[in-house]
Amino acid sequence: MPPISIVPMRSPTGTEIFVQMSTQLFKQLQIEARDIKISIGKIMMKVNIQTVELTAYEIHFPENLFQGFCLPIQEYKFLYHFKKEKHVLFLGPVIGLVTDFKDTGIGEPHFGSIHSFCEELHHGLSENGGFLYIFSYPEFSALGYNFDSGEWKPAKLPLPDVIYNRIHSRRAEFSKEYLLFRHRLAELSIPIFNDRFLSKWEVHEHLIHENHLNPYIPETNIFTKDHLATFLKKYETIFIKPVHGSQGRNIFKINKENTDFKLESSVKSLSKIKDVILSFEEIYQHIKPLLNNRICIIQQGIPLLTYQTRGMDYRVLCHKNKQNKWNVTSVVARISAEDEFVSNIARGGDMMSPINALKDTLSISDAKRLISQMKELAIETAMIIERKSSGITGELGIDIGIDKDAKPWLIEVNSKPSKSFEDGQMKIRPSAKAIIQFCTKLAFDSGEEMEDS
Repeated sequence: MPPISIVPMRSPTGTEIFVQMSTQLFKQLQIEARDIKISIGKIMMKVNIQTVELTAYEIHFPENLFQGFCLPIQEYKFLYHFKKEKHVLFLGPVIGLVTDFKDTGIGEPHFGSIHSFCEELHHGLSENGGFLYIFSYPEFSALGYNFDSGEWKPAKLPLPDVIYNRIHSRRAEFSKEYLLFRHRLAELSIPIFNDRFLSKWEVHEHLIHENHLNPYIPETNIFTKDHLATFLKKYETIFIKPVHGSQGRNIFKINKENTDFKLESSVKSLSKIKDVILSFEEIYQHIKPLLNNRICIIQQGIPLLTYQTRGMDYRVLCHKNKQNKWNVTSVVARISAEDEFVSNIARGGDMMSPINALKDTLSISDAKRLISQMKELAIETAMIIERKSSGITGELGIDIGIDKDAKPWLIEVNSKPSKSFEDGQMKIRPSAKAIIQFCTKLAFDSGEEMEDS
């Protein structure tokens, strides 16, 4: 069914609240009473319906009704569901994207690394049917920003049907202010996804107890001096990573050189010792102060396939769809920068289609088979993470490495994957469409639950 167009009209002089609806739509929805309730976001208002000759899927709202719904006065497209027994017409979805940013009051606000993605979501939702706005959790219910005439404008907006969590800071998610915000969402029965950042150790613990996944998981443990010694005896290469790290920051790579070692790091202060031979004790003394009391993991290094001697792994994006099933929406090969051992785009890496990245090493048919295997592994991983994690999970970025025997390995799982490096040839990317679909499902499910309660 096409979305309904909501078109502004002048407010009447009287006090009656009414809408004008096309006769065809009135009949199609099987509305029996002229007085119904309309729900947009978490606001519900009683209106009287006047049937007039309009375009089939069209409703005219007087300006005072826009104000009642806390919506800027403009034309909208909304998806709809009429609950006949309750006489309620749900229009939506209204999606709130929460992130951490500051409005300086000079020009429009900037939403950091997801700024352009927010605009992409707006255009996708406007096309599909719905309304998106961005807000910071301290200003929840007081102020949001909607995209209008090419810029993000502040306004008092309706409470959303569903919230998409794109907070950049792990620390923010532990703050008292954020926890109060989450408590208020629970009181209002507003669903939020993705629930929070996942720690690397938490992900490992979720996956390692699934026996069928064990062959794909590098040996991993919490960093201690004893565990470091044990891993360096067993493996030629190991990695040390903060459990709450992201974008390739603060990662250490240790390579065995006979009885001694070489240390590489994404920490700039260690760049000078990249090719220096060090003893175990020297390695530990270099690393320990830089960990800054952070909890870290040690992970077995896998001899992965490279691309022209540069490091390479694969980011598989997985999303829930409107049927609540996991789908792969994107697979890209990430190629490390010349002087980096991490492949993160944030550290100068490049991206490439997986077929092009593999075709120099494998036949096209073998490469396609391997890509299918990566997708299956990613979907299975996403299902397990969702089942074992708290809250609602609807999006995961799963990093997979391919070893020299063409075997895939699960390297990392990200609950808030980067939005800046997918193949952006299409105007609205599949990942954005998937998020819109999942939000729409959560929004209408939540709306019906609210009305039934």
